[in-house]
Amino acid sequence: MRILVVNVNTTESITQAIARQAQAVAAPGTEIIGLTPHFGAESVEGNFESYLAAIAVMDRVLSYDQPFDAVIQAGYGEHGREGLQELLDVPVVDITDAAASTAMFLGHAYSVVTTLDRTVPLIEDRLKLSGLFDRCASVRASGLAVLELEQDPQRAVAAIVQQAELAVSQDKAEVICLGCGGMAGLDEQIRQRTGVPVVDGVTAAVTLAESLVRLGLSTSKVRTYATPRPKTLKGWPGRFGR
Repeated sequence: MRILVVNVNTTESITQAIARQAQAVAAPGTEIIGLTPHFGAESVEGNFESYLAAIAVMDRVLSYDQPFDAVIQAGYGEHGREGLQELLDVPVVDITDAAASTAMFLGHAYSVVTTLDRTVPLIEDRLKLSGLFDRCASVRASGLAVLELEQDPQRAVAAIVQQAELAVSQDKAEVICLGCGGMAGLDEQIRQRTGVPVVDGVTAAVTLAESLVRLGLSTSKVRTYATPRPKTLKGWPGRFGR
C-alpha cells in the first residue's frame, strides 16, 4: 500500500518531519511518500495562504506519476480536501477530520490546540463543514507561528501544554487534538504533561487511510464529489490546464 502525505506549505523540512511521523505508525507493507507543493507559502496561517495551498496540493498530487492507494492532506483547517475528493478515485483523508473523529472515540468533548489565533476561525469553520464541531469544547491558540514549532521544540511543547491544560480545566475537554501538521511527533510529550489522550492528526490520518484501503472503500462519486466535468482551463500553468 502506498499513501501520499502532502504538506500544505513549501517548507521541505516540515514535509520530512510529517512523513517520518506517518511512517512510524504505518502498518508493515505501507509505504509513505511525503510530497511538498511546487509553489505556495513557506507556512500556511490564513485564508489567502490556505486557498493557495489548496490549488498547490491538488497540482502536486496530479503531478505525481506513480500509483498510490490513498492521499492525506496534512494541513490543519486548510481548504482543498473536497477538490481532491473530486479529482481522485482513492480515499482522501484530511488531518483535521482524522484528529477530531478519532478524538470522539476517546472522550465526550475534545479541544484543538493550534498555532496563531488567526487560524482559530479557519479550524472552527472546517470542523463545522465536516460535521465535527458539536463535540468540540474549544479551539485554542498557542501563539506560535508554524515555523517556530520547528525552530524551538521545547518552547512549542510548553506553549501547547499551557493551552491544553486550560482546555481541560476551563473548557472541560477530555481529549486534545494537535492543530497543526508541524506539531507531528509532539503528542507523547504533551500526553505525559497533561494526563489526557492527545491525538496527532497525521498519525490518525494514516491509520484511517489504511483502514479505508483495506476495506475497499473510497469517496462516493454519485453527487457531491463526482469527477469534474471535462473543461478547458485557460492560462493555468499546472496540470489542471492540460
